[in-house]
Amino acid sequence: MVDHATSRAAVIGRLDRRGRLLWSLPKGHIEDGETAEQAAVREIEEETGITGRVIAPLGTIDFWFVAEDRRVHKTVHHFLLQATGGELSDADIEVAEVAWVPLGELETRLAYADERRLVRLASTLLEESA
Repeated sequence: MVDHATSRAAVIGRLDRRGRLLWSLPKGHIEDGETAEQAAVREIEEETGITGRVIAPLGTIDFWFVAEDRRVHKTVHHFLLQATGGELSDADIEVAEVAWVPLGELETRLAYADERRLVRLASTLLEESA
């Protein structure tokens, strides 16, 4: 989620099992009847309070994690979204914090290498569309 007017992106912070705050891109699951794009718009609004529209696909990340003592495989389809409204909020119970981060600082803030790679792609797309 990018706000072109301020050159910032909305990110979420979640606590890991050790209690460390890890910053990442908003993401979630696709509900029955939704496209991946619709899920991205809905999940970002739920996790950050910001509404937006899809500008471009950024790619897919597959990863494994452990939840309740079982391994879970997750596939996340990422999209570049333009902020269109809303107010930053950490009301979602899955999110510990939310923040607007300047685009130039985004790579250093994100905890996951795959997401940092997507940020580089998004930056290139934004530069090309400017």
